[in-house]
Amino acid sequence: MWRQSFGLLGKSYTHDTTGSFLLGKWLYTSLYSVPLCSAVVDVAIQDYVADVASELTYQNKSPISTEVLFAFPLGPQMSIYSFQACSEDAKVQAMLQDEAQQLHEATGSWEDLEYLQDQSRYPGEVFACFLGTLSPGRELVVSLRYVQELPREPDGAARFVLPRTLHPYTELHAWNCLSSQLPYSLLLTASLQSPRGVVDVQANCSLTPLIYTAQDRSTAQVSLAGSPPGQCDLELLVYFGDPSAVSAVVEKGNPEAPPGSLLGDPMVLVTLAPSIPEAVPGQRQSGEFIFLLDTTFLEHAQDSLLFLLKSLPLGCYFNIYCYEAASVGIYPQSVEYTQDNVTEAMQLIPSTGSTPGDTNLLGTLRAVHGTPRPPGHARQLFIFMTGLPSDKEAIAAEVCRHRNSHRCFSFSFSEDSAALATALARETGGEATYVSSNNSMTAAVLQCLKRALKPAAEVVSLSWTLPRGLEVEVLGGTPQFIFQGQHRLLYAQIHGQAQDMTGAKGVMTLQCSLDGQDVTHRIEFQLCSQGDGRLAGHRLAARSLLQRLLPEAASGSGDEPRHRAVEISLASGIICPFTSYVGIRTSQRVPWYQGPLALLTPWQSHISCQIVELRGSCKDSSCYPVTVWVPPGWLTAVQESWRALRQLTCGITALPNRGACSKAYKPLPASVSSLKYVDPTAYVLCSPIFAPWSTEALAECQKLVVLQREDGSWALSSGLASVLEVSEAEIKRKMPGEVMEPSIWATVLAVTWLHRPDKCYQDYCELLEAKAVTWLCSQAGSQLDKCLEAANNLLGSSTQPSIFRL
Repeated sequence: MWRQSFGLLGKSYTHDTTGSFLLGKWLYTSLYSVPLCSAVVDVAIQDYVADVASELTYQNKSPISTEVLFAFPLGPQMSIYSFQACSEDAKVQAMLQDEAQQLHEATGSWEDLEYLQDQSRYPGEVFACFLGTLSPGRELVVSLRYVQELPREPDGAARFVLPRTLHPYTELHAWNCLSSQLPYSLLLTASLQSPRGVVDVQANCSLTPLIYTAQDRSTAQVSLAGSPPGQCDLELLVYFGDPSAVSAVVEKGNPEAPPGSLLGDPMVLVTLAPSIPEAVPGQRQSGEFIFLLDTTFLEHAQDSLLFLLKSLPLGCYFNIYCYEAASVGIYPQSVEYTQDNVTEAMQLIPSTGSTPGDTNLLGTLRAVHGTPRPPGHARQLFIFMTGLPSDKEAIAAEVCRHRNSHRCFSFSFSEDSAALATALARETGGEATYVSSNNSMTAAVLQCLKRALKPAAEVVSLSWTLPRGLEVEVLGGTPQFIFQGQHRLLYAQIHGQAQDMTGAKGVMTLQCSLDGQDVTHRIEFQLCSQGDGRLAGHRLAARSLLQRLLPEAASGSGDEPRHRAVEISLASGIICPFTSYVGIRTSQRVPWYQGPLALLTPWQSHISCQIVELRGSCKDSSCYPVTVWVPPGWLTAVQESWRALRQLTCGITALPNRGACSKAYKPLPASVSSLKYVDPTAYVLCSPIFAPWSTEALAECQKLVVLQREDGSWALSSGLASVLEVSEAEIKRKMPGEVMEPSIWATVLAVTWLHRPDKCYQDYCELLEAKAVTWLCSQAGSQLDKCLEAANNLLGSSTQPSIFRL
């Protein structure tokens, strides 16, 4: 069975009459895993950039020869740039080639690739290489190198997780069910560097003491001490000085690359993580929120739109687009959030959908990007999709082209649109959500809105001061906004030649605006190149530059973008849609390919590979949408094993803690790359707060929400009395005498009603309530205590004063 750790998979020559057997709740077939004997891993982490070099030794402990396939799942923001496998008989090296030139002819047929596409259990990007035959007792050494942008924890730490291929602990029980001893050795060394200084390293296993290799503590080393964790991923948290800061460090170029090239010139690695304070819920807040609605589901989204619009903060701007054949916004451009504008917007939204296939999301996005953004307001798009548009590549290119000027929160209501939704969110630093039912839609949307309401710093300018003869080019552009809790990595290349570089320094100046206040960050950095020559920053810069070039190449704007993308891909080793891997086999003694699966003649040295989309059937929330490189012809020989596996796994119960939850939804990982299939059922949120509401509960809460005004208050009216199930006369009679404004009393009653002990509206009304409490705190003053006491008596509740910030 394909497992999350992957590594080497083997198929024996002998015929397995049983087909498979069950051990430790894992299913094994004749397509089994070749055991890992040892792993040596060298990690270089510089701020939020990692370069990983690994050497994996496998041994065929089967008494028969085995065909082997190496499979390596690619994690978030990860790119392989070097792969090699060596045995006593041969060496296989993965090389990139221009698909248009076809430097190496493909051998074998491409048939049966769709079978693997449907039968693969795990979704996710996977690098795979077919390595041929491994004789009994023989070893195979795999050398793998990759680069990765690391996620930033809320406390500013860089989080590194060792891939399971390098630490396949999930197979532990298959080797020794009664012991925690691993059947392989793992040696891990980490080199750490940051101009802010390395402060600490934490891990879920024992580490050697941190050894500083520079007096200013800007570089350090640490190693694994003892055994790695036997039942979970190995994780490192690296802490740097002043996590909320802006930094810049220069990485030297490759001396063998020509000057002026991407790899030849020095690269400045810039980390933008300015300090942005938390926003107080319910207060005035800037921001531009644009909602793009697929009209085919409007009849199901009215409730969600109501809660969404009512939850927006005062001080923001908004607009709504219903994308059809002629897509226009209900306003020519975004308008200020006022009671009149919200009321008018709800009336202008059509209640019926267009005919299927009549959507024009691309035209709507272009219309949005053609409108001016209100100064000082970060633009965020909420995109709702029920189906997959035919022009999905052009849509992704349009969003990617404007990735620095906005971010997307995308919602898919069908399996085929989930991948596009994920791609749009990933490209812009937003989030994608698959919504499984109408009842869960409102909760999903409001949770995303809550995250979208985090404050942002507007990037006013980014300037450079360098010695004469040098200039800087920021690859991929500069973002217009940086949101609280996020960080942005920029790659800026230094071109030219200065007369004297001895002790030379550069200065980067970042000007930001936060809540109308200008903040300037002035960073001085040494121009003498640093680094160990592994070029992690250069390769990730290539990845970033390829992302910018691909939309231009896909849009058909001449051959130059494509030629440039191919040039960058081949030079850096980072694959792109216009290049592909080919395995170059070099025989050292005798032909490696033997037996019935040998599709190549002994002297053929090129192994063809291809990218296919594996849909996957795993319900594990750690699964990813898939792209995989698979050698041609391999599937024909193992097809029967997969068919037997499919029959045997039809009724198998999920493992403990894997796919056991079946709540409404879970945000899709930001790591998903390109427009690939997503199995939406793989994403679940194991939390009781997202349990679907009943229609009755949603309807009774909706009646109260409709009556709330844009500032968060309620008016004392017969409508409110109907919702509270108390007569209007009784409400007026119970109003405390100290209250001079009936809206204060009405708002206290509404908030108290939301906290009834037999109901829980928190997930739907958290933002609405925050606005109401903020309004009360500014209007009620000392009256609030008396109002709360009277409201509890009238409604028979026990709402605590803390709800009203008392």
